[in-house]
Amino acid sequence: MPKRYKIEFFEQKDFVCYYPTGFTTIDTHHEISFGSKVVKAICKKQPNGRNIISISSALAKQLYLPTFISTITLFENDIRLVIGPLIGIFSSGFTNFPVKPIGERSAVFSKLLSMHSSVGVVPFIFGQEHIDWNQKLIKGFFFTKEGWTQMTVPFPNVIYDRLPNRRSEKLKTSMKVKDKLEKENFIPWYNPGFFNKLDVYERLFNDRKALLYLPETAPFISFDQIERMLSKYGHIYIKPMNGSLGLGVHQIIFDKMKNAYYCRYHDSKNHLLKFQTLESLINHVFANKNLDRMIVQQGISLLRENNRPIDFRVHANKNEHGNWKITVIAAKVAGLGSPTTHVKNGGEIKTIEEVFKDKEEQIKYKKKLEYAALDIANSIEKHLDGIIGEIGFDFGIDTKGNVWLFEANSKPGRSIFSHPNLREFDFLTRKLTLSYSFRAPSTTARARACTLPLVL
Repeated sequence: MPKRYKIEFFEQKDFVCYYPTGFTTIDTHHEISFGSKVVKAICKKQPNGRNIISISSALAKQLYLPTFISTITLFENDIRLVIGPLIGIFSSGFTNFPVKPIGERSAVFSKLLSMHSSVGVVPFIFGQEHIDWNQKLIKGFFFTKEGWTQMTVPFPNVIYDRLPNRRSEKLKTSMKVKDKLEKENFIPWYNPGFFNKLDVYERLFNDRKALLYLPETAPFISFDQIERMLSKYGHIYIKPMNGSLGLGVHQIIFDKMKNAYYCRYHDSKNHLLKFQTLESLINHVFANKNLDRMIVQQGISLLRENNRPIDFRVHANKNEHGNWKITVIAAKVAGLGSPTTHVKNGGEIKTIEEVFKDKEEQIKYKKKLEYAALDIANSIEKHLDGIIGEIGFDFGIDTKGNVWLFEANSKPGRSIFSHPNLREFDFLTRKLTLSYSFRAPSTTARARACTLPLVL
């Protein structure tokens, strides 16, 4: 594993790099790289025994290395020293306001970018409009002690996809940027794309371990399909294939005693409507919705608190060794009358300890959720395309103690970290998100692929 070191800059017109005394290498390197930029330089061990990287001002300028960086990682490939990694975070929705360069999401990204010293990486955020394709440079946004600043850097070693929604992901400009950086410039791109609920279900269906956690899920086909599932499960959910934040989720309930159908959903408020027939329910509630883009999912009799259903958010992150790690588990209690547990619909975030008062129950359910998340994370990585470094799972636990997967999110929201007892895990997930760059893919392979085409 590469090691991070303190870095300092000194005034000199020559391209000089003194590497730490503790850095073991053959003293024959004549090149150094930062991102895609490669410079011929004098690379020598520190003459006075210091365990620090010293870079001349001329070399830093030639490498486009930001001088506010205080800690960075040093490693080597077969032919050169490499400092970095330089991580580009690709997104959209940039503004002209210096204090909020990416609008309301600026606060979220400032927390992520401020982790750079503790991880030993150099992260920045950029959009398609900031790329100079001819010079292979990007005018990216960095977050420093003084706030947001924009600096020009080389193409990064790795790119972390943080497009905000499916619409921006499907724009031709976004797809073109991804294609050119990944395929033409050989830059690894991790966490690309939003998961499609039906696609995830169908790909995991043939995986023995994952199948244990999958509720019956199918594209909407007909009234007969819904009648069959209602007869079997008592209630079902109809939700968008590509939905998020609980938007468009409808719970359909059949009451055998009253021979009536109920639909619970949330738009600007919670609704519970009663119908005598399923056809009248569908025609009324889904009149202006495209049912071809909906899925039908088995209803689960969930554990409850004060008669309100509970589900669980579990974050899984890859660490610097490329192994999945469960970083946080939170309970989400549904708002009164809401079909989902989302906070915007009146849901409440709680810890495992707040939901399960008994210590043995806490341990039992925590282990069940951890095992489920690790099983499915490995299955998703095996069956879905792309390099995946983080997943947010929404699980339910039924009244018999069985765990069910409701949804897997490639770009999980962070509302659970508003809970005061979960804020420390916000730090951990952000740190792992950046440290995974060392493994997306291996450092040596990445350095070679990203820098060889640009040797000076």
